[in-house]
Amino acid sequence: MNPSASHQSSVGLAIRKRFLSSEPLRGYSLLSPTLLTMLFGLAMPLLVLFGLSFWLQDYVDFIKTFSLQNYSDFFAKPIYGAILMKSIRISGMVTLVTVLLAYPMAYFIAFRIKSNKLVWLILITVPFWTSYLLRVFAWKLMLGYNGVVNSGLKSLGLISEPLEFLLYNPTAVAITLAHAWAAFAILPIYVSLEKIDRSLLEAARDLGENAFMTFIRVTLPLSMPGVIAASLLVFIPTVGDYVTPSLVGGPSGIMIGNIIQSMFGKAFNWPLGAAISVVSMLTVTAIVCLFLWGTHRLRRAVA
Repeated sequence: MNPSASHQSSVGLAIRKRFLSSEPLRGYSLLSPTLLTMLFGLAMPLLVLFGLSFWLQDYVDFIKTFSLQNYSDFFAKPIYGAILMKSIRISGMVTLVTVLLAYPMAYFIAFRIKSNKLVWLILITVPFWTSYLLRVFAWKLMLGYNGVVNSGLKSLGLISEPLEFLLYNPTAVAITLAHAWAAFAILPIYVSLEKIDRSLLEAARDLGENAFMTFIRVTLPLSMPGVIAASLLVFIPTVGDYVTPSLVGGPSGIMIGNIIQSMFGKAFNWPLGAAISVVSMLTVTAIVCLFLWGTHRLRRAVA
C-alpha cells in the first residue's frame, strides 16, 4: 500500500472523527445552508448598496471612482435630514400606538382565554391574509372625503361636512401603519406573557398585592422582552416604508422611503439613493442600540 495514500486516509479519518465528536462543528454544518442564504441574500445586497453610495452617476453611466459627494449632498441639503427625522417621529408614534393597543389584546389571550387560543391567534392574522396594498387602499377608502368614517359621522349627526384632515397627513400614515403591523406586535408580546410562571402571580397576591400592583411589579417586567421585540419589529421596517405614505400620506406625509424610491426611480440617481439608504440605516441602528441600552439600564435599575 502506498505510504502517502495511507497517511492521507488516516488524516481524513482523524478529521472525520473529530468532526463527528465536535458538537459546534456539527451545528455549523447544519446551519451552513441558512448562513449562506443570509450571506448572499442579505449581506451581499447591503455591501453592494454601501459600495454604490461612494460612486457618482452621469446620466446612465456610473463613475466608479471613490467619492464622498453623495454623503456631502445629503448633509448639505437640510430637507433630507428633516424628512429622515420626520420618518423617525412617525415610526416612533406608530410603534407606541401599536404596542399600547397590542398589549391588552395579547394579555387578554394569554390570561383570559382558557381554551381555543389558537383560534384567537388565527383571527388576529386574518387581515394579513390579504395583500398589504389592499389593506392600505382599504384605509384610504375609510378615511377619504366620502369614506366610511365621514359617512358614519354624518349619519350620526356629529358633523355637517366631511372632515378633510383625516387623509393625506402623517396621522393617516400612522393609523394605517399601526393596523398593518399590529399582528407583529401582538404575537411576541403574547409569547412573552404566555411564558410567565403563574405561580409568581399567585405568590404576589398571597403577599398582599392587588391586581394592579401585581401587574406592575411582576407581569409587566417579565413581559418586557416581548414588548422590546414588538417595538423593534414595528419601528425598524416602518421607518423605510414608502407605499403607505405614497397612498395616504400626501405631500405632508412623505417619509424617507419615498425619497429613496424616487432616487432609484424617477430621479435616476442610484448612488445618492444608496447614500441616503446607508445614512438612514445607520441612524436607525444607532437609535435601536440606544433603545436597547436604555431598556437594559432601566431593567437593571428596577431589579
